[in-house]
Amino acid sequence: MITPLTRLIRLMVVCSIFIVETVRPASLAASELAGFFVPPEKYRSDFGNFRSPLLFEDGAPVRSAADWPRRRDEILSTWNRIMGPWPALIEKPRVEVVKTTRRENLTQHQLRIEVALGGEMVDALLMVPDGKGPFPAALVLFYDAETGAGLGNPVLDYGWKLAKRGFVALSIGKPNVRIDFEHPGKNRGEAYLGPIGKPVQVQPLSALAYAAANAHTVLAQRPDVRPDRIGIVGHSFGGKWAMMASCLYDKFACAVWSDPGIVFDERDRRKQNPSGSVNYFDVWYLGFELGTVADPKNSGPFRKLPNEGQPRTAAYKALIEGGHDLVELHALMAPRPFLVSGGTADLPERWPALNHSIAVNKLLGHDNRVAMTNRDTHSPTEQANEQVYRFFEECLSEPK
Repeated sequence: MITPLTRLIRLMVVCSIFIVETVRPASLAASELAGFFVPPEKYRSDFGNFRSPLLFEDGAPVRSAADWPRRRDEILSTWNRIMGPWPALIEKPRVEVVKTTRRENLTQHQLRIEVALGGEMVDALLMVPDGKGPFPAALVLFYDAETGAGLGNPVLDYGWKLAKRGFVALSIGKPNVRIDFEHPGKNRGEAYLGPIGKPVQVQPLSALAYAAANAHTVLAQRPDVRPDRIGIVGHSFGGKWAMMASCLYDKFACAVWSDPGIVFDERDRRKQNPSGSVNYFDVWYLGFELGTVADPKNSGPFRKLPNEGQPRTAAYKALIEGGHDLVELHALMAPRPFLVSGGTADLPERWPALNHSIAVNKLLGHDNRVAMTNRDTHSPTEQANEQVYRFFEECLSEPK
């Protein structure tokens, strides 16, 4: 049944599409990215079957911008309760410089940084461009630190390319993966579940987001970084990580999520998406039973579908049964801009989910905060990556 609130939200989104050119910031209106902030016509008033984030848990509608902070807090509280609450963030993370080298027009620092859930030191590569700062910055997430720094898969070198464009870039991998320059980009390590040998108190994907939030602090406390202009980006596994981190931690100024699967999706999509999976149900994302001791050697198999090996478990089970989906987290980004760099996991059919974020931003008086590009592959292409870099430049660089 279509409720009055649903009709209102649809009207708001349709209206925002027609007036988009008159309210878009000048930089975006003049850029090639402008069209990516507008859903294709077939999806413009389509909200899918997702529960609107503009409904309080008791069903009451969010009627104004003044109501939103209370609803936002409710979403955060619900997800943190189900996933396990974070401990206090690290106010001054330790930073150890292992080695400093020159690479073309920038300086690269190999670091160990204190960002993980148990205070573990995590390997990182920091790239600082030549010139006078402070600079905008980006946190780059993947299985390992080398790939984002341009020392692994060349289509996943977000940090390297952004640093060459004038950004300070910090590339990190999972807390349990060490840098290996002899085999760059080859080490994905064991599953990260949290501090090894200790009972897991936070779902692994949220624990990774906690590490990203502390890595933001590492960047923000550098004198050569603009603390208010730090973005975050990741692909696939890193895209899930970047999405969770940017939604849960509002100090990230913008975000790019490359083909993570932006909603829960249990369909068998092997044909469309053979090299990726929307597998939030796996134990190393949202399916780990809290209180169980972290043993990455026995974390469980990779599953394309939740019924392959075991049923829904833990936080994922509670979220699904509670009627929650990732559209609630997307809404926490408002009014910060984000780009979905979509591939085979995130096809244009994801726009109905994104329309809910457009509606939240519209309620708050903002347009052009939600964008999606699309490609035919799970792996990024040069064109998709250029769109990512342009997005960061438009969102984070000084106005000209």
